[in-house]
Parts: sequence; C-alpha cells; structure tokens
Amino acid sequence: MILRMWHGMTKAGDAPEYLRFLEARAIPDYRSVPGNLGVQVLHRLEGDRVHFLTVTWWESREAIAGFAGSDIEIAKYYPEDRRFLLELERTVTHWEVSGTSSPANGDGRQPR
Repeated sequence: MILRMWHGMTKAGDAPEYLRFLEARAIPDYRSVPGNLGVQVLHRLEGDRVHFLTVTWWESREAIAGFAGSDIEIAKYYPEDRRFLLELERTVTHWEVSGTSSPANGDGRQPR
C-alpha cells in the first residue's frame, strides 16, 4: 500500500469554502479511481492561514498514476485550486505503508 500526501494552504477566511470544494469535487474524484483505498483531508489553523493535508491510500504506484499521470511525484491541481491556494506546491510525497491499524472498529467505537 502507498500513502500519497499533498499539502496546500489558504487564507483562513477561504478555508471553509475550500473544504466544501474538496468534499464536493476532489474527494469524489480520488475515490472514483480504481486502486484508491481511501482519502482523508486534514486542516489546521495557523495564524491567518489554514494548512490542508490530503492523504490518499493506494493499492500501488500504478493506481496512483491512474489519478496523477505518469509522473506521480507531481501534484495534481483542479482549476478551482488557483482561486483558493496561496501557492501551488509542485510535488507530493509518497510513503510505503508497512503497518496499519484502523482508528475505529468499523462501528464507530475507538479501539482498546
């Protein structure tokens, strides 16, 4: 399994609308790609900026290429991103996943 991590940053006032965009457009796009195992969007306020991390889980690097194109190290952007993001970071990072544990037991209960 491969974890793909992208970082972006918006002005604090733009963050709620950007999060709605991610939920409506980007997350469904990720999920539609064969080999995508999941998506999480994290955000954190820091002063007058909000940092976003999009973490996606993939079966393989070939599956990522189905989303990102042949050079999977290059970030993929949507036209709407230019309206919100303070800069378009060129690359993403990938991590080989060697072990996992679910944050919940599938029924909403936290693991013991």
